[in-house]
Amino acid sequence: MAIFKSGNPTLSEKRFDMSLTGDLSDTMTEKGTMNKFLFLFFMVMASAVFTWNAFNQGVNVFPWMIGAAIGGLILALIISFKPKLGPYLAPPYGLLQGVFVGGLSATFSNAFASTAPGIVMQAVALTFGTVLAMFILYRTGIIKATQKFKSIVFTATAGIAIFYLIAFVLRLFNINIAFLHEGSLMGIGFSLLVVAIAALNLILDFDMIENGVAKGAPKYMEWFAAFGLLVTIVWLYIEMLRLLGKLNSRD
Repeated sequence: MAIFKSGNPTLSEKRFDMSLTGDLSDTMTEKGTMNKFLFLFFMVMASAVFTWNAFNQGVNVFPWMIGAAIGGLILALIISFKPKLGPYLAPPYGLLQGVFVGGLSATFSNAFASTAPGIVMQAVALTFGTVLAMFILYRTGIIKATQKFKSIVFTATAGIAIFYLIAFVLRLFNINIAFLHEGSLMGIGFSLLVVAIAALNLILDFDMIENGVAKGAPKYMEWFAAFGLLVTIVWLYIEMLRLLGKLNSRD
């Protein structure tokens, strides 16, 4: 079913189609999905605050961040291929994401303490402002998740993922792509593009959830959909933080 296609790889057409072959006596709802998303978001916030406080107390949280990033990636892959495990694996995934986000936020806050002391709160405000704006644009039909729209966003998202992977591999050989980290016009322009693509993924996620409910996806898909939405929002926040860091690092 093409309606279940999303730019978010965790909310794929195949995963929702496969779920429809199960017991539909207890089906997915928007309220249930939102409740589970809020629970996962609380998990993120709780571990993020813990890691933030540890950083400010002089603890080296970098190893925690690396471990959380690796563990989160493993859990994300398992949930993506085994959606039925979402109710069990999504909460620990949220905790791991919080450790990574909390450490990253504390690092940025410390690095820009003198030039941009409110950089983290700015990133948080911009992220949730964008989420709200995208939700309104989706609900009012101003932006519609048409097949062409989905294809463009999916292709752009895949391109960014491949580019980041190439940059990571090159960095292992001490080859850096300068504009990924510097506050040049090109670097800022690239970050703006990535933020825009992440924001557009929200439209696809909202559409995916709405259609999952309409098609009677089983109850466990609420966890799967909530997990996918969390992935997009965390990605958007990280890119917002990077963009603000570039803007504030310009001479």
